[in-house]
Amino acid sequence: MKKLFAIVLSICCCQLAIAQVGTWRNYLAYHNVQNICAADQYLFVLASNDLYQYNQNDQSIITYDKTNGLSDTHITHIAWSQQAKRLIIVYQNSNIDLIDVAGNTINISALYSKTMTEDKTVNKITIDGIYAWLHCAFGYVKVNMQRAEIADTYTPKHPEYPTSLPDYDETKDLSKYRATVSTLSPGGPKYNHFYESKFHHGKLYTTGGYFLSGMNDPNYPGTVQVYDGDDWTIFEDELNKQTGYKYVDDNCIDIDPTDEEHVFVGGRCGLYEFKNGRLLKYYNKDNSPLKGAVDGNQELGNNFVIVNGIQFDSEGNLWVLNSQAKNSNLLELTKDGKWNKHSKTALQDKNGTSLTGLRGMFFDSRDYLWFVNTSWLDPAVFCYDKSSDKLIKYSNFVNQDGITYHPTYVYCVCEDKEHHIWVGTNIGPFMINSNEVGQESVVFNQIKVPRNDGTIYADYLLNGVYINHIAIDGGNRKWFATNGAGAFLISADNLTQIANFNKNNSYLLSDDILSIAINQQSGEVFFLADNGLSSYKSDATEPSEEMTDDDVYAYPNPVTSDYTGLITVTGLSFNADVKITSSNGALIAEGRSNGGMFTWDGCDQKGRRVASGVYMVVTATSDGKKGVVCKIAML
Repeated sequence: MKKLFAIVLSICCCQLAIAQVGTWRNYLAYHNVQNICAADQYLFVLASNDLYQYNQNDQSIITYDKTNGLSDTHITHIAWSQQAKRLIIVYQNSNIDLIDVAGNTINISALYSKTMTEDKTVNKITIDGIYAWLHCAFGYVKVNMQRAEIADTYTPKHPEYPTSLPDYDETKDLSKYRATVSTLSPGGPKYNHFYESKFHHGKLYTTGGYFLSGMNDPNYPGTVQVYDGDDWTIFEDELNKQTGYKYVDDNCIDIDPTDEEHVFVGGRCGLYEFKNGRLLKYYNKDNSPLKGAVDGNQELGNNFVIVNGIQFDSEGNLWVLNSQAKNSNLLELTKDGKWNKHSKTALQDKNGTSLTGLRGMFFDSRDYLWFVNTSWLDPAVFCYDKSSDKLIKYSNFVNQDGITYHPTYVYCVCEDKEHHIWVGTNIGPFMINSNEVGQESVVFNQIKVPRNDGTIYADYLLNGVYINHIAIDGGNRKWFATNGAGAFLISADNLTQIANFNKNNSYLLSDDILSIAINQQSGEVFFLADNGLSSYKSDATEPSEEMTDDDVYAYPNPVTSDYTGLITVTGLSFNADVKITSSNGALIAEGRSNGGMFTWDGCDQKGRRVASGVYMVVTATSDGKKGVVCKIAML
């Protein structure tokens, strides 16, 4: 026992607190204070449509989201019942939660789930003792906050329809405590709207909006929000005060490969250059080759210089897509600050106006530049060879069975670790084989997934699913962000659906996911939506080039008797062979790594929890060389 204790101490000294595989987090804004409810020594604060709680005695703050009790997102109303000792929370979709000062939450979903033609939106709350009266367009809903149930519903035809209710000011504590709350820092980003992002050196750089065309675009405030794993940094915003033009719907971002403090952002109103988080230069139609969007024969001003795609090359030159502009579409801003025009007729309509939704740029392993046009007017994917200045346009998708598709929308393009090119459309994903990349004519393969029902039949992978974005993790697994169906995780061989996360079975904030970003070092997968950011700690990381004793380690370590999660081994090479053995060499478990990570459930091959002791992790490369060993202490 003394020997085991000494080994445990040596293991503990080198281990850090790391989020476990399967952990979910929500990253919500608590910036814009909307309402405050006093509850004895506590203050419940509704801010940016999210909730936090402040203890006036010890100055502690607790933030609430789906991962720690709330049932939904986007809160519109809160009110406190002193008699029931509960806060009522009403969401935009009419879902209802009750919460006490200890954080115990009860959901009342009857109004949310009720099928009715009338508008169920709650416009106001009146508290009357233990009752909360919800003012809706169709009438009133009476909630018994003590019994946690809807007591009655009243329409104007109801014989007891209330003609008057007790006076109650839903925001009575707002002005009283606003000064106190203004000094608090609950953390989180400034805004809840997230669109596109890039990971760079462990930091997540995010943009907030998008712009295609038309009156229904969201006009999100311009923002760059950067998360370093602990804290958020907000780039200088409200840039309209400096530029004289709107700063809205910025939606693409990239970081200078030669200087991580040098960042460019594109959006509805042009191109923005930042240094150390502050605006360095603003590019528009007056000081660059960028041109304003064309409406008919008229070029619009600098409030519509549409840049929806940017990407640095390996030499530090920035490539820029200029949408809806006359005779301007593909541009290059060199590292020396000079502009080069590479405009192509394939990127414009018959009138010489560039396509509406040029976006999604990236350089593949061959140094080809890929991007898409998202507009239904001419949906397509493009491959550009900057060395030869040659552009290939793919707009007719013919699969391996000779079936021709004409997607309404083409939203994204990316490369997997086997150098295949994946394209996401409104009718599902397609794949260009690596040996065809760069050719004028290619096959847009649809992966066939066997039904395994005793027949020879198979189905196309995610056929008909609206794909917004595709991300590849360290194990070459594919993460698909969808419009309405949450997120899918597909195995490296493309044949197995490992998971389908949605609002009902996970802590996702939305089933409409705009994009996915992966921290390849930690395995954390971020899901970006226009109502917030959430993440999931996956079991795959970027593989190491070679495994060393210093880099291969397990966590948690030691493993206590009450721990029921997965034990993770990280720092492995791609597809590494992993064996868990007892101290006397008996085989306990084995498998292959996902990228650079392997997980073990703490059980032997018969599914039995192993006994206390020290277990060896024996690893080797996929070809059987360079095995290393680390240890796991089970208590």
